Amino acid sequence: MRMRSASLFLTALSLAAPAIARDPPSPEQRIGRVEHQVRQLQRQVFPKGEPADTAGFSDAPAATKDSVDTLTSRLDAVERQMSDLVRTSEENTHRLSVLESDLARLRAEQDSRFKALESGPPPASGGAAPADAPTGPAVNRDPLPVAQPVAPSTALPTSSGPSFEAAGEAAYQQGYDLWSAKKYDQAITQLRAMVSSFPGHRRVSWANNLVGRALLDKGQSRAAAEALLANYRGNPKGERAPDSLYYLGQSLVKLGQPTQACKAYAELSDIYGATMRAQLKAMLPAARAQAQCK
Repeated sequence: MRMRSASLFLTALSLAAPAIARDPPSPEQRIGRVEHQVRQLQRQVFPKGEPADTAGFSDAPAATKDSVDTLTSRLDAVERQMSDLVRTSEENTHRLSVLESDLARLRAEQDSRFKALESGPPPASGGAAPADAPTGPAVNRDPLPVAQPVAPSTALPTSSGPSFEAAGEAAYQQGYDLWSAKKYDQAITQLRAMVSSFPGHRRVSWANNLVGRALLDKGQSRAAAEALLANYRGNPKGERAPDSLYYLGQSLVKLGQPTQACKAYAELSDIYGATMRAQLKAMLPAARAQAQCK
């Protein structure tokens, strides 16, 4: 009887074992089995290792169309801005290159005049003249109603002397009167004729400076900057070289180049600070403030 009971217990246990084995696996077991199968499949598809972009799972959400469109538009805007900056930089570089080549040509043409001025009378140191009005021997200073430029002629003196000085003074005076009457085109013609007719005259520096100022008054800021810079570089010891440097800064401000204007003002102070005439020295702080110089 005892043996029969043991046999029945073993039989029941053997029948219960398959039922226990057929219980559904837990979620953890199912996930583990799936991961195991995926790894086996990846080893077959990628024998050299799992690709970094596709292996495993990623917690980052997939990029949406809206986010891609937003990034694309932002990149397009940045590229347009970079293109504009590059184009502006190339245009400014070209303009500066043209200006420098023109100034180099003008400087070469004026070398002979500069040498003549070096051997001539010394420039005035910090004169008290308030503007470009001529000083010295009395001449006719009434504004002229009609321009009558003084052209080169065999009757004009060609070397230094009393007649040369007086004739050059009168020629400059005529240009100054035209400029005072706001007849800028006629003034420029007269002043350039004076420079051509009286090389080495002390008023050459004045005439070239006044040409630049007349161009600036006409609104031709770039041409004014070229004329003023040429006068300063071609004759740095001329009586109106400091004025040309000052009005060069004014021209650059009108051209939208305040940084370059500040450099001109700084050079004016460094080179002519001790000899600058009083009126020019009084105008300089306001000019520096206008250009926002540091």
